[in-house]
Amino acid sequence: MTYIAMWSGPRNISTALMRSFGNRPDTSVIDEPFYGYYLKKTNSNHPYSSKIINLYETKYNKIVNQLTGPIPSNKPIWYQKHMAHHILPKDDLNWIKKINNCILIRHPNDVILSYINKFQLESSYQLGYKQQDDLYNYLKLHNISPIVIESNDLVCNPEIILNKLCNKLSIRFYKEMLFWPKGPRKTDGIWGEYWYDNVNCSQKFNLFVKQKQPVPELYKKIYSQSLHIYNRLFEFRLK
Repeated sequence: MTYIAMWSGPRNISTALMRSFGNRPDTSVIDEPFYGYYLKKTNSNHPYSSKIINLYETKYNKIVNQLTGPIPSNKPIWYQKHMAHHILPKDDLNWIKKINNCILIRHPNDVILSYINKFQLESSYQLGYKQQDDLYNYLKLHNISPIVIESNDLVCNPEIILNKLCNKLSIRFYKEMLFWPKGPRKTDGIWGEYWYDNVNCSQKFNLFVKQKQPVPELYKKIYSQSLHIYNRLFEFRLK
């Protein structure tokens, strides 16, 4: 049995990567299982907040038990798409030592410009870089090396990077990971109605549209805080 936790931040290619793994014949996927927990704990005002809290599990230990328990559909691989900022500072991380952890990063200039088009940005904590760094440091402290993937590397060379990723995870690479049918999935969270427009129109990893404009002055501090962590994690990325 192979358990894979993919720790991303928002406005990355995390959902496209979930589509990629979901198109494998041997893999079950789960979409942001800590979202309801995060919203209830932080009282964050996100789209569909009340629906998410009512529909999804909000107790941390119950979610952990689910993620480390039997894999749905009796498949041998469970791919878990996570937002790193859904894990809060005092949460017990002991469970992540038992599974395969990957960290998906994207340059903060691109993340911020995309994020502010969809939602209000007030803190770097909303983007998950600090939490990704904390997860990386926690694992290294326990002599575990998480796999770091840079999103631009992946969209530019999907077959190469996915092959390398599968090799690191000791699982077979399938060509089916490179293409998938358009549209939403039953495994998508209800928040997909708000956030997943682009990926629902996609059938493969698409190259990013290059952002020519810099981050607005209002977000320069957030950008600087995020860039420092991005650059550090970038050095450890899968090449």
